[in-house]
Amino acid sequence: MKPATQYIHAGSHPDPTTGAIMTPIFQTSTYVQEAPATHKGYEYARSQNPTRTALEEALAIIEQGKYGLAFSSGVAATDAVIKLLNAGDEVICGNDMYGGTYRLFTKVFERLGIVFHAVDTTNPDNITSAITAKTKLVWLETPTNPMMNITDIEAVAAITRKHNLLLAVDNTFASPALQNPLTLGADIVMHSATKYLGGHSDVIQGALVVNSAELREKLYFIQKSCGAVPGPMDCFLVLRGIKTLGIRMKAHCENGAIIAHWLRNHPKVAKVHWPGFEDHPGHPVAKKQMRDFGGMIAFELKNDSVEEVKRVLSKTKLFALAESLGGVESLVNHPASMTHASIPREERIKNGLRDSLIRLSVGIEDAQDLIEDLAQAIG
Repeated sequence: MKPATQYIHAGSHPDPTTGAIMTPIFQTSTYVQEAPATHKGYEYARSQNPTRTALEEALAIIEQGKYGLAFSSGVAATDAVIKLLNAGDEVICGNDMYGGTYRLFTKVFERLGIVFHAVDTTNPDNITSAITAKTKLVWLETPTNPMMNITDIEAVAAITRKHNLLLAVDNTFASPALQNPLTLGADIVMHSATKYLGGHSDVIQGALVVNSAELREKLYFIQKSCGAVPGPMDCFLVLRGIKTLGIRMKAHCENGAIIAHWLRNHPKVAKVHWPGFEDHPGHPVAKKQMRDFGGMIAFELKNDSVEEVKRVLSKTKLFALAESLGGVESLVNHPASMTHASIPREERIKNGLRDSLIRLSVGIEDAQDLIEDLAQAIG
């Protein structure tokens, strides 16, 4: 079955009671049992819910995996992965990552005895050099948030297999429509389903997809035991969002390419970070492992003062100044003071995230309207 068909039909089965074509919202906390431990597969809604079951099936299918698990947020999904580890274990991660992931790693799990080594993963040799006898997991973002760096998943997977390590990939920026890390050798794929999977800025949710039954059971135990599960309405919204993922991502990519090239030719723009450019350092890898280059863009102005950046950010009208990404509407963001403020400034600067960096989530509006909005804001 082709992806465009999968997005619409994955996890969807007509309701056997009514024939409803849309998965019902099973708004219940518990289920009646015929006798103690004799039931229809559902005991308590923290452990299972039929709406969530349908979503988890859909997540597995669209990521070309076997098992999906839904969580209350992307951070909750990430949290579950790290809870596979023990105190003293070590994780290798990228030096450019979402601020919420950085905060979770350094402010929560480091305090509990897990050690994180941040390296430039665009060079897989850096990962090899960071491996110790205590390393258990490699955590990647590609493309990265917000610098749009690209890591070769297949090359890193060869390293993790050789050293018997788990490889987890945050696939939020690409979405399953553009990239499927499990097919490239990853063990775990994570999504903030809040973003492109939901697609309408109306739900908070996270997801994990794996191929290993053993790994699925471990993660399900954590999901059930720790309780960071989404409600049935949230699952319904993400199921609905997935149905249009293919056509939305096509529009995001088309608009993203138009905006990236327009920004690059603007006299007041110094640099545009977008992996679709042939001279982007990660372009060859992105072209190999992605089906298109997405709607996420970062750029810097020639006048890189924070005051000028704030002026531009305050003048956009269609590009709403807000956190998050991946919705049908375009958003503009200032990572240094918003999504990545939890990362110390010296670390941000060291890794290329300047105070003047602007991040765009290009929506699916008319591209000319978006250009006119940016043009009047930049001046």
